[in-house]
Amino acid sequence: MALGKSKPVADLQRALRDVRIAHAERNDGVVELREAEQARLELLAEALEGVFDDLPQDNEQLLLGVLPGQPPRFWVDATSFVMMARDKRHYQFAKDTRLGRTVLAESVSVDAIADAVTRYVAERIVEREQLIEADWLAQTIRKRRNGAAPSRPGGENQAVIWGLSGFGLGMIAGMFLLVAYAWFMAG
Repeated sequence: MALGKSKPVADLQRALRDVRIAHAERNDGVVELREAEQARLELLAEALEGVFDDLPQDNEQLLLGVLPGQPPRFWVDATSFVMMARDKRHYQFAKDTRLGRTVLAESVSVDAIADAVTRYVAERIVEREQLIEADWLAQTIRKRRNGAAPSRPGGENQAVIWGLSGFGLGMIAGMFLLVAYAWFMAG
């Protein structure tokens, strides 16, 4: 019986070793896939280097860089990024919104995704410029309105006084009319 018990222990140890080797090989494959994803995203970053150079210096909303994570992503801004699809060959340019994730572009071509990202960046820059222009225009209009109709000191208080005076005079006139009506009806 001693021999019977020693054999399963040896089999268990061999099975544990085999399982550990299989896990290590699988983990190596996962690490290689992650490294491949990272390398593909870095190729995209290289394709976009000219875009990085042309960005306005004061534009802080665009991130444009590969950041580590699971899965690795090339972040364009706080909500838009490029990641590798499940097959690890297709690039997916996606945007997270309140309504969920939207895929803006998908391709195996680095150039096609770089063009999509460049177009997206250009749209964000133009939107930002329009927002700044609209804000400037609103401030200018406010300043002109304030400057075109200069208010006299106490002008708002005077308007309230005139309004109350008119209301009071209307009430007095109404009382006189009511008394006059009652006088003629009684008489």
